[in-house]
Amino acid sequence: MYADIPVVKDQQTVTAEGKSLSPRIEGVTIRRLTPIEDERGEVMEVYREVWGFHELPLVYVYQVRTRPKAIKGWVIHEKQDDRIFFCSGTHRVVFFDHRPDSPTYEMLNHFVFSERTPSLVCIPKGVFHAIQNIGTTDSIFINMPTLPYNHEDPDKYRLPIKNDLIPFDFKEPQG
Repeated sequence: MYADIPVVKDQQTVTAEGKSLSPRIEGVTIRRLTPIEDERGEVMEVYREVWGFHELPLVYVYQVRTRPKAIKGWVIHEKQDDRIFFCSGTHRVVFFDHRPDSPTYEMLNHFVFSERTPSLVCIPKGVFHAIQNIGTTDSIFINMPTLPYNHEDPDKYRLPIKNDLIPFDFKEPQG
């Protein structure tokens, strides 16, 4: 039907139930959260130990505000996992598995989270991550890492946004 023009047919990306068919980096977990709404507003649980989301307890919590178009990252940790709740604004989050012993070594994933899809995300140590505000207003996320911040010896290692290791260009449209 379209033999005379160079079109590419879309492939299935989700099941009929909405479950993604894309492979995910080992250890990156996402829990979609649902607000409970009534005539006064809404409430949403952000983290509960009984969910079994992570085996380590909460020890430290902080909030990050990102300006439109700003990018935070690339960051990697050696000792801690990040547990991030995306709650306000629109975030593009990109992961790159840099763990040589991981079955998903050098796999790249990216997701979009917003108020419409509030989510709790676990990023294991050894996985590079960057967060871009792709909305038009400030965005906010809350991090609940498995270790408190060590001011004298931060467990935070950075790469420039544009680098030779991670095959992702934040300026290129995705999709």
